[in-house]
Amino acid sequence: MCGIIGFTGELPVKDILIDGLEQLEYRGYDSAGIAMLDSKTGLIVKKKTGKVSYLREAAADIETDATCGIGHTRWATHGGVTDTNAHPHRCGKVALIHNGIIENYRELTVENGLKEKLVSETDTEVVAAFLDKVYEGDPYQAIKKVVKKLAGSFALCIMFEDHPGTIFAVRNVSPMVAAAFDGGSIIASDITAIINYSKKYFVVPEYDILTLSKDGIDIQDMKGNPVHPEILEVNWDVKSAQKGGYPHFMLKEIYEQPDALRNTVTPRVKNGLPYLLDDGIDDAVFENMKNITVVACGTAMHAGLVGKALIEARLRIPVTVEIASEFRYKDPIIDSDTLTIVLSQSGETVDTLEALRLAQRKGSKVLSLVNVKGSTIARESDYVMYTHAGPEIAVASTKAYTVQISAMYILACKIGLTKGIISEEEAKSFITELLDAGAIIEDTLKRADDIKRIANTIKTAPDVFFIGRKIDYTMSVEAALKLKEISYIHAEAYAAGELKHGTIALISENVPVIAIATQKDVYDKVISNVREVKARGAYVILVSMDDVIDDKKICDAQIRLSDVKEEFSVFATAVVLQLIAYYTSDAKGLDVDKPRNLAKSVTVE
Repeated sequence: MCGIIGFTGELPVKDILIDGLEQLEYRGYDSAGIAMLDSKTGLIVKKKTGKVSYLREAAADIETDATCGIGHTRWATHGGVTDTNAHPHRCGKVALIHNGIIENYRELTVENGLKEKLVSETDTEVVAAFLDKVYEGDPYQAIKKVVKKLAGSFALCIMFEDHPGTIFAVRNVSPMVAAAFDGGSIIASDITAIINYSKKYFVVPEYDILTLSKDGIDIQDMKGNPVHPEILEVNWDVKSAQKGGYPHFMLKEIYEQPDALRNTVTPRVKNGLPYLLDDGIDDAVFENMKNITVVACGTAMHAGLVGKALIEARLRIPVTVEIASEFRYKDPIIDSDTLTIVLSQSGETVDTLEALRLAQRKGSKVLSLVNVKGSTIARESDYVMYTHAGPEIAVASTKAYTVQISAMYILACKIGLTKGIISEEEAKSFITELLDAGAIIEDTLKRADDIKRIANTIKTAPDVFFIGRKIDYTMSVEAALKLKEISYIHAEAYAAGELKHGTIALISENVPVIAIATQKDVYDKVISNVREVKARGAYVILVSMDDVIDDKKICDAQIRLSDVKEEFSVFATAVVLQLIAYYTSDAKGLDVDKPRNLAKSVTVE
């Protein structure tokens, strides 16, 4: 959520900040602003509700020699969407931007007599006012005093008017990365904003104070001791974060799934068997494990549901899938016999991070599946498997979901082999099928035009229902989320057998029902459920691997998948359902990549 960019060096800073904010637009926001230190006029602050392009227009007439500044895209949490509530916030000599939530801002306001200093409705301005009040010329002392009093999550970038050319930064939970290069120093909430300047970067350590200058970055802890973070290197180039000729990032990322899947699976196969030693995961992780708890949010949780379906069916090991935001507020039944698997694309999802910490306190080992190297969840896990989806810019997750499923499949195979539940021959066969999943996706993408035509038939529908059984039901849950988050159509997923227990009351003339039927042992059952909704006037779209069905009493349209082993049908089904959501949103003329009210990375509760 929100975006942070800060730069200091020898280059004009205004366009660097605004360009950086455009790189961060996908994170979700409703306003944007910049603050710059001009040698003649001091602090210059410009902020605007709406798109970054509006800010660019508003700042076009600003003439400045500033080479130091900070910028922010805000996703409103405290206070409405107004220019006043937008970041940066300035109070006296202090200009500040903030990601996160300050939980005790009311108490800080009262205890420090800050009310008269405030003009906005935000928790962030309270921090700026507090800093300005305690500031006596030493930024370090002021930052230490304030940070010790803050409750909640925060990533702060701060400029003091009497310290030109310098940016100070500190964080707790909310992510930031930074890099020093020949032209200066840069800091951001996301690597996509700094990759144009450096492929080498580091994750800002929690509760350490950064000082960015044109000559480099100094880091010290709260006691003044120097800190030397691990330097990481981006393994993709800036073109990966560009559209590459596609009309939207989401469509580009759908088409990147075959390569993303291969990049995730291939390095973890040796002699035809799953191999995780390069990830630092040996067999001992699985040998004494008796059950699994999967913790995640949103699409990542839905990938966990697919993993649960496979593991329980194949290995007969109990798997519980928990919503991270609920998990941390209950007393979960986990212990040292439980392997907790955490899924997060960004590795910074705050609910998932707190759930991870709770699982560890309960004695469980945590294995995380994360797409971002060096992220907080990755660092705090006992074990980590990095997925290799590359940057995912569209808010609606596609390739990250697919590689999370593939990683769950690798784990399932490794667990089964380690525990002697499956033989080496069975494991090799399974891995061969998994390696072929990229080709399954490529074949499915050839049906894009047919799927586009079908999407046009549902674009005006107020409601859409997805039904399926077994693993197809788990796919339905993700499909419903995709459709509603980018097309704004009310969509719900139901286990097909539950229709008669109330849901069928919602079926009326021409209501679209998308039925998924890839599991042969329950195929006839699903078709029976399809007939039930068809008899009540539903417009049925059938996704299946069977021959062409011309009987209009069964379906109005059909999307045929390649005939593959049932447990691997999920890769084809996922692509079909992603394309339905994409083409429906596009047909409605909506902003596919940046749906309203949503953020890519949820770093606040």
